[in-house]
Amino acid sequence: MKVAIIGGGIGGLSLALALHQRGIACEVFEGVPEVREVGVGITLLPHAMKELSDLGVQPALEALAIENLESVFFNRHGQYVYREPRGRHAGYSLPELGIHRGKLHRVLYEAAVERLGAAAVHVNHRCERVESSDSGVTVHFCAQADGYRPAAAQADIAIGCDGVNSTVRRQFYPHEKPAFGGINTWRGVSRFRPILSGKSYIRIGTVETGKMVIYPIADDIDGQGTQLVNWVAEIRDPAMQMNDWNKTGDAATVAALFQDWRFDWLDVPALIAAAETVFEYPMVDKDPVPRWSFGRISLLGDAAHPMYPRGSNGSAQAMRDARALADILAAHPEGDPEALLQQYEAQRLPATSKIVLTNRSTPPDYIIMKADELSGGQPFTHIDDLISQEELRAIARNYEQVAGFANPVR
Repeated sequence: MKVAIIGGGIGGLSLALALHQRGIACEVFEGVPEVREVGVGITLLPHAMKELSDLGVQPALEALAIENLESVFFNRHGQYVYREPRGRHAGYSLPELGIHRGKLHRVLYEAAVERLGAAAVHVNHRCERVESSDSGVTVHFCAQADGYRPAAAQADIAIGCDGVNSTVRRQFYPHEKPAFGGINTWRGVSRFRPILSGKSYIRIGTVETGKMVIYPIADDIDGQGTQLVNWVAEIRDPAMQMNDWNKTGDAATVAALFQDWRFDWLDVPALIAAAETVFEYPMVDKDPVPRWSFGRISLLGDAAHPMYPRGSNGSAQAMRDARALADILAAHPEGDPEALLQQYEAQRLPATSKIVLTNRSTPPDYIIMKADELSGGQPFTHIDDLISQEELRAIARNYEQVAGFANPVR
């Protein structure tokens, strides 16, 4: 069996490494002409680290990342709501890491080139369409900038790993549009002094009144203790137009949205103003669909289940998709490809659909939403006057169960 992987992002490369590990031939076709370290930060929770560890890249990632000590929640007034230890500090056998997304991608890409061989990992191959027949699949590519059109690729099955704007998915859902709920997002990386422990994953506020997610991704970058600190700003405004994808934003505009967020432990406008580059993104997902697999073609990661970027789950679920699919194909090397893809879909589609819907309704920052509900959005004397830490911990545990990083990966 040979697999054509359409898309060389985190999901596609994880699938390639998992297939190669199990002795299954595959080729990766990525649309960009060159793989560069772009983007901002990403958090790798224990369920993501389990997959990355099994793929043999954990040591390389730990050398480039910061291991999170804790997750801390505050309301928009900067008041403490809840804290819990993370990763190894919470009893897991694996760490929780904060890392630049580009560095994670680079580690996976270099591992794929080394293990599969450079001839099996193609760049500048943007998928135009995929055809499926009883005997295999044919992947057709768009013409490149110089007019050259790469030759079509043949394989036994094709997996669309080409992201939220997937060309492969569009073949089967041509009229589908992203679901935009009036929430726009800005992301940046700032050179900044360590915040709290210097290894803290911080959530402040909610999307209704403004929300920030903040965590470090590189330590002591100047020999004086300065860190690279990743931050994400979100706010809901029904009148707001949907941001473009990866559009360069203005730090001053974002800082103005949070101009009053100056706490005794953090000056949020100063953190935003320190960013060299700010990117705009829309907060979008798509409604779960009834099927991913069509003949010998299926979907994986954001192409299969685009979800709100909450709870650090998009890439983690793509990696879990990759493992599930690789295990199924390896267990039945002579099996009917269409039946195997249906088996993969049956295993992963219900679980990921539940996460998509949970990320809309009760994401991890539901803890802060609950505190705001009980306080009427006003400052309080002490969180324990509103709700117990045990009740807040139960909210956190529920999300872990849905996302799949509770006890099984300890």
